[in-house]
Amino acid sequence: MGRDLTAVREPKQDRSRATRERLLSSTIELLARRGWDASTVSTVAAAAGVSRGAAQHHFPTREALITAALEQVFEEMTQRIREVSQTLPDGPAHIHAVVERAVDIYTGMEFKAALQVWAAAASDSALRDLILPLEGKFARAAHRYTMVALGVDPDDVQAHRLVQATLDLARGLGLADTLSDDSARRAQVIDTWSRQLALALA
Repeated sequence: MGRDLTAVREPKQDRSRATRERLLSSTIELLARRGWDASTVSTVAAAAGVSRGAAQHHFPTREALITAALEQVFEEMTQRIREVSQTLPDGPAHIHAVVERAVDIYTGMEFKAALQVWAAAASDSALRDLILPLEGKFARAAHRYTMVALGVDPDDVQAHRLVQATLDLARGLGLADTLSDDSARRAQVIDTWSRQLALALA
């Protein structure tokens, strides 16, 4: 009897987990593609193929849904930037690859979704208070893993600032990519900055 109840409970938990994941994925995609105003609990539920009631079972408010989605965004971006140091070429192409992959992270759908929330938070102090700790945690992780990927001394003040400049550049290129395909100019900027960074870190 106990085993039968466990067997029933596990598929139910799996379904609940899958529903939650669909809701978060739909939230991220809606934010990135249609913006903040379009990303309500109702529209997310419809995009995820679940009822509004099912959505509110997992996320009672829009703020709870957006916060959870943003947590996932930053987790995915952190994982991607952590993986950068594990798949890099050796030799002269190393620094270029670090810069290029950092820019890739900031031009992805996750960043576009986060950008919509940041814009809304600029005029919403409650939302800003929710996302600032998440953004700060990601920023610290991004900096740390980029330092590791470049193989520089974490106590080197100059290297610390150069890595911050690299991430600021990547974020700016990600912002430029939201309105139009900026890939041709972006490639030129990446090439130029990579050469300058290599000289500065030599």
